[in-house]
Amino acid sequence: MYLITGAAGFIGSHLADALVARGDEVRALDNFATGRRENLASLHGRIDLREVDLRDADGVREACEGVDFILHEGALPSVPRSVKEPRPSHETNIDGTFNLLEGARAAGVKRVVYAASSSAYGNQPGFPRTEGMTPQPIAPYPVQKLAGELYMQSYWRVYGLETVCLRYFNIFGPRQVPDSPYSGVMARFILQMMREERPVIFGDGEQGRDFTYVANAVQANLLALSAPAENVAGRVFNVACGERHTLNETYRVLAHLLEYPHPPQYGPDRAGDVRDSLADVSAAREAMGYAPDVGFEEGLRRTVAWYRDEFAAEKKAEQ
Repeated sequence: MYLITGAAGFIGSHLADALVARGDEVRALDNFATGRRENLASLHGRIDLREVDLRDADGVREACEGVDFILHEGALPSVPRSVKEPRPSHETNIDGTFNLLEGARAAGVKRVVYAASSSAYGNQPGFPRTEGMTPQPIAPYPVQKLAGELYMQSYWRVYGLETVCLRYFNIFGPRQVPDSPYSGVMARFILQMMREERPVIFGDGEQGRDFTYVANAVQANLLALSAPAENVAGRVFNVACGERHTLNETYRVLAHLLEYPHPPQYGPDRAGDVRDSLADVSAAREAMGYAPDVGFEEGLRRTVAWYRDEFAAEKKAEQ
């Protein structure tokens, strides 16, 4: 039995699809604060769906009963959200992760795979980022995600609960919420271009990101579930493509794919943002065979195609 927290979210729902597709029994947990029920609609009747908040210790403990493996995707995401309102994200991302670990320990869960964040590296010098670097998180959100990493490692060292932390680098793809002020840049750009709006790039646009298509993150999670404990337990791994692409470059590619003729608008830098990111993924490759197989432009093509279909359905429903 597999438990996915945040299962109705962007990455969590892709993981649910992958596990169900290979015939696994899946329990899905979400409070639907940011997750969307439609992300799990195709799995109706095929998963054990529980509406539980991570801050509900009793509900989380019950959800862990009978579970062998946990994919902990549940969080209150977004750096800007955590800057504006740090308490809700603290309670979900730190207290919620603690509740999950306690539930997993009580239930005798074999392994927990944790969605960590590359924002833990902060703006320190030195690229590509390697897992041996000392974290220097800036905003509350990366601090919270780093605290989750440390808790994961503690439960491995103290209680023998196998844990694996995956530091995601700018995951993008279908189902990423595009119309929230806290949306990922890729989803937001695509929706605004399709609506003939002018996207805003915060800063000069030359900040770089190791954009990683969601299928690569799914691959990393599945590998982390099955890799030998001696290779992965208690460790942290980067999940990325090992390539840097600027926001200006990303904008140009999306504008070409969407036949959007207008240049971006530029705004001030956002508080708490990391200037650049680029990952070394050799540790994940050596420990569990991770090899990203969907590149930047192919990922953008797939993502644009999905949003086009979604936007067409939305327009049809409005008629």
